Amino acid sequence: MTDRLIAGVIGFGVAGEFFHSRFLATNPNYELRGVVTTDAARAERARALAPTVEVFASAAEMLQSGQFDLVVVASPPALHVEHATAALERGAAVVVDKPFAPTVADANRIVEAAVAHDRPLVVYQNRRWDRDFRTIQRMLADGALGTPHTFESRFEWWKPELGQTWKSTTTVDAGGGVLLDLGPHLVDQAVQLLGPVRTVAHARLRILRDGAAADDDAFLELEHESAVVSRLSMGSLVGAMGPRFRLSGTKGTVVVEGLDQQERALRVDGAMPSDPGFDRDTRVAHVGAGDERSTVALDPGSYQDFYDAVAAAIRGEGPVPVDPRDAVRTMEILEEARRLA
Repeated sequence: MTDRLIAGVIGFGVAGEFFHSRFLATNPNYELRGVVTTDAARAERARALAPTVEVFASAAEMLQSGQFDLVVVASPPALHVEHATAALERGAAVVVDKPFAPTVADANRIVEAAVAHDRPLVVYQNRRWDRDFRTIQRMLADGALGTPHTFESRFEWWKPELGQTWKSTTTVDAGGGVLLDLGPHLVDQAVQLLGPVRTVAHARLRILRDGAAADDDAFLELEHESAVVSRLSMGSLVGAMGPRFRLSGTKGTVVVEGLDQQERALRVDGAMPSDPGFDRDTRVAHVGAGDERSTVALDPGSYQDFYDAVAAAIRGEGPVPVDPRDAVRTMEILEEARRLA
């Protein structure tokens, strides 16, 4: 392909390196040309991704270096408005990592800038391309579970030590806390599966780890307009994760254990998205109805599909894969949950 889109990534932490730069560097639609980081070790890893990569010390320096077709904002949430609006003003399409922004007002400012500059804006809800989520989405569409009534979704991990990352010291006002870190995934998936939320029925936020600057344990109960109830759990001090998904309907219940394997392949195994079998997942979905039991193979899912769709949107060949207004509505739900808690 000779008309590759010139891409740059602001921030090279976990999100910037593993969930964005690696996909852009291996996707033939893009040429990864710029990465922003001031960390020497990260800069070395960024340059190793592609011979075209130049490392910059600031977002302003990268944006002034030339024209970018796409800029990915993977900086801390408090900087999302500044970085996204600056990129939009320079004429770039923009992908913003979650949380979209620390507040609904900030999220709307980014959307307004995209409208004003007539550039594509996308929020990185990559969990729509998880294999387990896509499987349950298909089962709902097929009517395999009958009429759904109760949905449970968890994103839990064991991180008893706070570590030295920005997440450990970021306050709620600056976009910190597990509710804004993991809540955007769980709320977005619940809405995609079961429709708009009528009300946040219950919310609980806790700080369990000594010295944590914001909530590290959260629970939400949402009532959808479809009358389905969603129970969403997220936490950083859970030594054994519960089922990732459990959805019950009038014809049975589907359960999926464990997390989608794409993140592990990237962060633990050191794989690249272009490696053969990268998006392979050995898990299955378990379906039960009384004494009846069966298993269902997981449907295909790949985060690379997100960036394929972004490229098509930039070229005017299709819609953006995630409407930023979906992310604004998610932020509204999260803000209401925090108010209740």
